[in-house]
Amino acid sequence: MESAVSSELASKFVSDLGTDIDDVFFLFGCAILVIEILKSLFTGTFKWRGVADMLANVSTQIPFLLVEVFVLSAAYYLYLAIQSTFIFWSFSLSWGSVIGAIIVADFLYYWEHRLAHVVRVLWISHAVHHSSRYMNITTGVRFGAFEGVWSMLALLPMVLIGFPPELIVFGSLVVLAYQTWIHTELIDRLGVLESWINTPSNHRVHHGSDSLYLDKNFGGILIIWDRIFGTYQAEIDTPRYGLDKTFDSVNPLRVWFSEFPQFFKDIARSDSAKEVFMRFFARPEWQPKTDLGQLGLTADDESKS
Repeated sequence: MESAVSSELASKFVSDLGTDIDDVFFLFGCAILVIEILKSLFTGTFKWRGVADMLANVSTQIPFLLVEVFVLSAAYYLYLAIQSTFIFWSFSLSWGSVIGAIIVADFLYYWEHRLAHVVRVLWISHAVHHSSRYMNITTGVRFGAFEGVWSMLALLPMVLIGFPPELIVFGSLVVLAYQTWIHTELIDRLGVLESWINTPSNHRVHHGSDSLYLDKNFGGILIIWDRIFGTYQAEIDTPRYGLDKTFDSVNPLRVWFSEFPQFFKDIARSDSAKEVFMRFFARPEWQPKTDLGQLGLTADDESKS
């Protein structure tokens, strides 16, 4: 009887939080945004270009949500089909499985996120999130239109472990929703918490284009994954935000598809199937040896990239 009551409470918790989480973090984000704007006005750092960048950030939700509606539906039914066909066990809904789903989703997010930085076909969408030269709460909703497709595939191990589809989607939403508040310069370092969770300071590092900060701090909720796998970097100096190349547009269309034109150009001028493969799956900065001279690089330089 007690187990049934616990399961029912857990189910209600998942259902209620899954429904309300967007509203809660939207209001929380709005409060931080108001404080950020007021602070910039009082300190004389307010810039209209910053406002244009915020609008560009929010505009990315248009293509993202249009795609995400289909991705979430496809993900749920894909997980359900795999589970009902190939998996003959499943966690029952309980407080333990709810917490477990969040932790496992967070672990998988670390690897999903890390791979999105080193595989070009994934980076061309994720780069949208990194292309702003500013760090404020609206940067947290600056998404590439097709990021959800990779997220759906990256969560497949949860199906194999035995998490039901509703818990997989729930865990993923919690990990993403948590990250709303960490896109800000309002909050300084948080002491001992910096070693355990993803904080604004830790995430500012992730958005930095300085060589010290590149490809660091991939964690969603917990920063311990970065410490375990060697990708942690504490914030030392204020990062230079944005991509490590020149991109400073606030034009929504350019922001939405910033990496796509060059990607398609590179594919079109590829000389072999191997080169096409590398253009898709090598690191974003990869270039064939024939292009090194045009880039002013040597073979040694390429091996270090």
